Amino acid sequence: MILGSFEEISGGFVEASFNTGAEGALCLKLAGHFRYSVFMVEWLANLFKAKTPKDALGDRGENMAARHLRNRGFKIIMRNFTCEIGEIDIIARDGKTLVFLEVKTRAYDDPKPEAQVNSVKQGKIIRAAKYYLGRYGTPQPPSRFDVIAIVWPTGQPPIIRHTEHAFDASGY
Repeated sequence: MILGSFEEISGGFVEASFNTGAEGALCLKLAGHFRYSVFMVEWLANLFKAKTPKDALGDRGENMAARHLRNRGFKIIMRNFTCEIGEIDIIARDGKTLVFLEVKTRAYDDPKPEAQVNSVKQGKIIRAAKYYLGRYGTPQPPSRFDVIAIVWPTGQPPIIRHTEHAFDASGY
């Protein structure tokens, strides 16, 4: 475990103090005091930030969604595409159409999982999709945005709702 403290000093610099345990020694041998710019301190803080385990229900839902898509003839191109702009759960092909999918998995149907894909979330997905499509140059392949909602009560089979053309990129 790495314990750290940051104290701002003059000139836009921060003094960082680290006390490293066995785990920290494996990552980086940081001990004592260092002077870093604020940017470096943020980078170091993110580097040593505790990683939270991914949601097990969400992982199962994404796996179920990918299986559902394959069974319907989709070709999965990528899962969990991440860039500085955002994240897309699944990118797939449906014929010649590139499909960007958001998967929402819940144990209960209230509120509806697909309702969680609000305009803010849609905007993030659209911007990440535009970033991804930038790889293709012009002309770009036809594309659409789908949402897969999975309701998976404990001890019961999942209910899958696939909404094609759930939203579009107009206005973004």
